[in-house]
Amino acid sequence: MALEGVILDIDGTLVLSNDVHANTWVEAFAAYDLEVPFEKVKPLMGMGGDQLIPKVVPELNDEEGIGKAIAKLRKELLFDKYIPQITAANGSRNLILKMQKSGLHLVVASSASSEELEIMLKIAQVDDLLSEVTTSDDAEASKPAPDIVEAALKKGQMTPEKVVMLGDSPYDIESAGKAGVGVIALRCGGFSDEQLSGAIAIYNDPEDLLQHYDSSILGANA
Repeated sequence: MALEGVILDIDGTLVLSNDVHANTWVEAFAAYDLEVPFEKVKPLMGMGGDQLIPKVVPELNDEEGIGKAIAKLRKELLFDKYIPQITAANGSRNLILKMQKSGLHLVVASSASSEELEIMLKIAQVDDLLSEVTTSDDAEASKPAPDIVEAALKKGQMTPEKVVMLGDSPYDIESAGKAGVGVIALRCGGFSDEQLSGAIAIYNDPEDLLQHYDSSILGANA
């Protein structure tokens, strides 16, 4: 079946940022005397702050008090200290070019803020290729809620049955699944095949998917 389009996650998918994001959260929590180990935060990468903060410290949220301050500090740390540590995933730009050449409609669906997403797209070297984006600003709740995927479907005027999502985390799979969209998962976000077992296919990174493009579900559009 030929597809209409692909919904794209960015962090952990087109850029190698999950470890960096985890470190920003650890440092932000520590600034408020909350010792949260990296090992506890890393598996939550792919969630937005609205989901992550109460998952780590149930009595906090990102809208008030210490939780709001932690979320603000995390963003400041990312921009002031950690951005240079983030690199593009192998093959990101070439995969996007291939999908566009195949006639696929591409829409970004990220739990990041619009400000963060702009930088991540530049790091992935695809900022000149992707103009249709949905972010945390377009959704009431971040992944694993379906809001951002549903917003991407609406923006692209696409139907779930004719779309797949490219992501890296179990939260992409859960979010997309709730919206009726299947996921091609990439291991470069650091999650295991077991954690990604709900995906329709799993590849190492964008380059690996590109090398197997014709035999993938995307190949029907090649």
